[in-house]
Amino acid sequence: MSSSDHVTPLSRLPNFDPRTVPVAGVDAHLPAVPAERLQPESLRARFAAPPAWQPEVRAEPRFTQRQPAQAAVLIPLVARSEPTLLLTQRTAHLSTHSGQIAFPGGKVDESDAGVIDAALREAEEEVGLAREFVQVLGTLPIYTTGTAFIVTPVVALVQPGFTLTPNAGEVADVFEVPLSFLLDPAHHRRHALVAEGVRREWFSMPYRDGDVERFIWGATAGMLRNFYRFMAA
Repeated sequence: MSSSDHVTPLSRLPNFDPRTVPVAGVDAHLPAVPAERLQPESLRARFAAPPAWQPEVRAEPRFTQRQPAQAAVLIPLVARSEPTLLLTQRTAHLSTHSGQIAFPGGKVDESDAGVIDAALREAEEEVGLAREFVQVLGTLPIYTTGTAFIVTPVVALVQPGFTLTPNAGEVADVFEVPLSFLLDPAHHRRHALVAEGVRREWFSMPYRDGDVERFIWGATAGMLRNFYRFMAA
């Protein structure tokens, strides 16, 4: 897509609600990642000697004219007896991806030593996750968002015992989802919508957390789908 093309972001389409877009398919035919691969030692070994694999989702249709910016997110895998993934829900007033479920992360600053440092800093600033609890395992391929962020996902193991202090200006909620749920394609739903002559496709991974539905979709789901491909390879 050229820089002159303009696509309205899905969240700004009239009356758009990702929860109401029909499900085009569910990938229950694909194997779940075996439970033993989700344990800390197996995760360390996989990142130390990665398999041959290809990411499935690399970029979204671009809908902004601003210059691309480097960004990083932390994929924090909490090493509980059943491993979990720590996620945030963004506050409703933010200019991009407001109200959506996301990884801790943001733009790489000039003061950052690199994308890994940026991901760790953002996790500290957004949710108060102290670096002493975090062991970086490695990175996944770049994911480019429609908002022109060139995102590097940084995968890390997080030891339990941390105390979170979410930044109320950015984070409405912090929660954990079992990693086994997210890396089972039976929970990966495909959606497609044609709007303004452009076909949009995305994944969703709705998770029932007690009385609350955590509707994971868009860039977060896309990066998780890539993580599944890496872990299942």
